[in-house]
Parts: sequence; structure tokens; C-alpha cells
Amino acid sequence: MRGVVLPLALLFSATGLMLGCVPRAVRASSTLLLLATVAAGSFVEIPRPALEGVYLGCWISVVVIAASVHFVSRLDAWAPLLLSANAGAIASGVAAVSDARIAVLRALPCVLLLLPASHLAARNALIPVKIVSSWIIAIALLAATLQLQPVTPGYLPDHLE
Repeated sequence: MRGVVLPLALLFSATGLMLGCVPRAVRASSTLLLLATVAAGSFVEIPRPALEGVYLGCWISVVVIAASVHFVSRLDAWAPLLLSANAGAIASGVAAVSDARIAVLRALPCVLLLLPASHLAARNALIPVKIVSSWIIAIALLAATLQLQPVTPGYLPDHLE
């Protein structure tokens, strides 16, 4: 999974699901912070040797943000802000290290998952949101595990592309 759009789409999808489960005022400020962080991060240059670390950070962020959906009732008001800023910074980092900054704009609409998630949260029907976030966690853990596999000739490139 060395593409740029898929990791960013999963990151923004997890962020959208998380934002759909928080109160409206926190949702608006967190979304604005996410967009501001992505915009500010577009000016940052990251050296190519940091590729593995940035992708691993992306997968860890996807897992943490998607898992926060399961604990959203216990989160403080500042936690969605912190997670949104983290998502924006990681997304900018993945795009910068991959030299594909336009990929952020392709994946950014995935944040709009906050609309159906907020509709379900308003009706106290969070089970579908938690199921989708669990799937996102499983995909991210698989991608991170494949990244940490030892290099075996013929194995790694087939599974990461």
C-alpha cells in the first residue's frame, strides 16, 4: 500500500467518523483546524529517507483516530482538536514525502463521512459508525504489519503496491 491516496483516504475517513460523533461546536472547530493544518503543512518539505517513518505514523494515526470513535463519550473537548491537527499534519507529511501533494485534495472529501456519522450519532445509532471504524482499524493494522515485514525477495513489493 505505497499509494498516496488510499492511506490519506483512510486517515480522512477515520477523522470524518470521529468528527461525526463529537458535539457540533467541537466538530466545526476541529474541521477548521484539520483544513488549516493541511494548508500549513503543504509548505513543509520532508526528506525522502523519512518515507517509512511517515507511513508508519500515518497507519498509527489511522488506528488511534478510528479507535477514538469507540471512546468518544469519554473524550475531553480538546481530544478531537488534537486528533484533527494530527490528521492534517500526517496527511501533509505523507503527501510531501511522496511528492504527491495533490493527493490530499483527492482524499479530503472522505472527511465528509462526518455527515452520515453525525446523523447516526444524533439518533444514538452509533453501531454502524463503530463497525466502519473497526474495518478501518483492521486495514491500517494490516498495512502497518506488511510494512514491518522483513524484506523477502518477491514478497514485499507484491503486497505493498
